[in-house]
Amino acid sequence: MTNIGRRRVPRTPPRVAVMLELHWPYKRHSAIFAGVQQYAEEQGWVSIIDEFAHDTLRRQRGQSDHYDGIIARANLPLARRARRQGVPVVNVWPSSPARRLLPGVFPDSTETGRLVAEHLLARGFRTFATLTSPGNIDNELEVAEFTRVVRDGGCECSPAYIPQNPHQDLGSWRETVQHIDRALAGWTPPVGVYAGDEVVGRLVVQAAHRLGWRIPEDIAIVAGKNQETLCEKPRPSLTSVEIGYERIGYAAAELLARLMAGQSAPTAPIRLAPHGLFVRESTDFFAVADPTVAAALTFISANSHHRIGPEEVAAAVGVETRTLQNYFQRTIQRPIATEIRRVRIERAKRELAQSDRTLGTIARAVGFGSIQRLYEVFRRELGIAPGEYRLQRQLQSGQYR
Repeated sequence: MTNIGRRRVPRTPPRVAVMLELHWPYKRHSAIFAGVQQYAEEQGWVSIIDEFAHDTLRRQRGQSDHYDGIIARANLPLARRARRQGVPVVNVWPSSPARRLLPGVFPDSTETGRLVAEHLLARGFRTFATLTSPGNIDNELEVAEFTRVVRDGGCECSPAYIPQNPHQDLGSWRETVQHIDRALAGWTPPVGVYAGDEVVGRLVVQAAHRLGWRIPEDIAIVAGKNQETLCEKPRPSLTSVEIGYERIGYAAAELLARLMAGQSAPTAPIRLAPHGLFVRESTDFFAVADPTVAAALTFISANSHHRIGPEEVAAAVGVETRTLQNYFQRTIQRPIATEIRRVRIERAKRELAQSDRTLGTIARAVGFGSIQRLYEVFRRELGIAPGEYRLQRQLQSGQYR
């Protein structure tokens, strides 16, 4: 994909249509819209909500009602009419039937799958399952990477599927509930589960309760993309992935600005890494059989921001350091110091993505002590500097060029 076709010189200010199905109360609609609007306000665009922009393109006659560009959950009629008329379009719907016809800005779903898998592995789970909808490109990429990571950890994953739209009608709803019941019947606790949607996560909780399973001791659940209302109530609250959809919208608007200026479209979609994981009650557990190791993991989780090492952890659980090291190697296949460093890295990643605190402040707050140590560990463990990690996950003008 090298260019968009015929070019019109945009007027000042440009008229940009936004077609995002805003009647759906999901972050992938409303938060993308917020990111687009932030950029539009900065640039002085005239932003027009038009959920039928494909029809507007068919009907518009003169320059006064012409769109200079469109950001959309794009359908095929929009892609085809926009191409014929030389109107640039940026697609923000990964599963769009027009996704191969248009430049796009999407979440990095592979990174999301890796993030979830590593979280559940770190909690000690050795049995895994996923519950998603076929045909959802985001979910397919997430599940593929989730499965790869847990298999690299010597574990297996049992995928299960439900209808794409459980709310479509009574039949779809009942079919979804039945699929979830059948899936749980095939899982052996303790099991770590990724559900691609928060409502599905809630249905998994209800199915687990019907079986008498404890959450998270028997089944730990990571669900969806951090729709707070669904994640936080009722208890247990659900661990979820925060994508940072505002960045998707902002980056889509930046890309559209380049296309409207006559620049070529990128040859592949722009994919932005998630902010990180919001850990809540549904995974607040260490699934290890050894009670001493479980207690040690709990102590590390609560105290990794302090100056602790293997000796302090061993003293906290009342065993010799060498004995605890042996327990760790036998149970979770990593040394105590590695687990302390892993927890500190995860805390630093959350701080970098979700706060504006300085790198030095974050380094001290999570237990690394100095910015030099934070930099050293990030470079060695993640192959990236802390500042670069933050830049990838926070909204900042010009970062997607």
